[in-house]
Amino acid sequence: MNTIFIGIAAYRDPELMATIKNCLDQAAFPERLHFGIMWQHATEDEWDTIEEYRNHPQIKIVDVDYKLSQGVCWARHEIQKLYQNETYYLQLDSHHQFDKDWDVKLIRMLQDLQKNGYKKPLLTAYATSYTPGSTERGNEPWKLNFDRFSPDGVVHFTPGGIPNYQELQAPIPARFLSAHFIFTLGEFAKNVPYDPEYYFHGEEISLAVRAYTHGYDLFHPHRVHIWHEYIRKDKAKHWADNEWADRDKKAKEKNRQLLGVDGPTVPIDTYGLGDVRTLQEYERYAGIEFATRRVHKHTIEEKNPPTPLHEYESHLAGYKKYCIDVYRPSVSESDYTCWVVAFKDAEGNEIYREDASPEEISRIIQQDPDNKFVQIWRKFYSNVEATSWLVWPNTHSKGWLDRIEGTL
Repeated sequence: MNTIFIGIAAYRDPELMATIKNCLDQAAFPERLHFGIMWQHATEDEWDTIEEYRNHPQIKIVDVDYKLSQGVCWARHEIQKLYQNETYYLQLDSHHQFDKDWDVKLIRMLQDLQKNGYKKPLLTAYATSYTPGSTERGNEPWKLNFDRFSPDGVVHFTPGGIPNYQELQAPIPARFLSAHFIFTLGEFAKNVPYDPEYYFHGEEISLAVRAYTHGYDLFHPHRVHIWHEYIRKDKAKHWADNEWADRDKKAKEKNRQLLGVDGPTVPIDTYGLGDVRTLQEYERYAGIEFATRRVHKHTIEEKNPPTPLHEYESHLAGYKKYCIDVYRPSVSESDYTCWVVAFKDAEGNEIYREDASPEEISRIIQQDPDNKFVQIWRKFYSNVEATSWLVWPNTHSKGWLDRIEGTL
């Protein structure tokens, strides 16, 4: 009898109860589901009750005051302690919806991959979006595409559609992993245990590399069986309730050491890389070189892995994508002719410049007017790391204004 361990980290989430209920109601065999739930809650949230499932024989609840929470990775680390050799492992957030008979469909998908020679397949994706209170849900499956290296060395992803998914008969290979949807063999909870010292950024790229080096093959499902809520506007977030900057800084440093970003790797016990494949094998597969922050053309163009090995080195490039946050009151004029937008290296040399036109400036200022910062995004190729930025506005009426500068 195939059982599924379902790990859910919930932080002051009004969707938690609906997620549990929908998961059970839509399953073909709800009696085979075993839940481990990290319930991080506040007494002032009177709506946040889990009494309906408090004594449920298939549900284990870790009851934690939200002020004692140490973040999502810590929560998932604690959840994995509740795993009791179930056949399969499903990791979720606490805001999901499910397709009819989702359990049978995901198991069948995984078993078909095993029949095709993949001993330890792992299904993952940025699950297609849903909105609470609405019956409208997307049917196009999503994958994870490379977005950028952040200045602190973390690889970020972005969702993208799977071309011609209607014609596909099987999942497609994946180079990255989404922490809000992992479905794989149960022993994953023991083979790739969560590092509780991670905070948020770095969680997914480290898991992807660790899973791959432990012998797991990553795939994106070609059909939609689970949906995820993304926007979550005005809902509580751990980083809004807690002091987290020092913890985040240490986690990012650990992530750079684990993956060898900007330098050699540093061995990490328990939560380190596996010994089935090497870090270099993952880099070749995914088309990413951590030490130099270079990315392969195949990866940037959002093509499926593995990366073609012919002309591999010549197609690696220093691909950069940065966001500049400019304090909104400092750009309050109404007649801009342009903004100089430039990036500099550690010695102050300009390595890239792309000025903003009046049309782009208007779009930037009008976007998200409640945000106290305006955001300028730029993408370019350079093997030199940018360490600072410059925005220099010009207007019809006043000419060149004060330069606005900052560090990355």
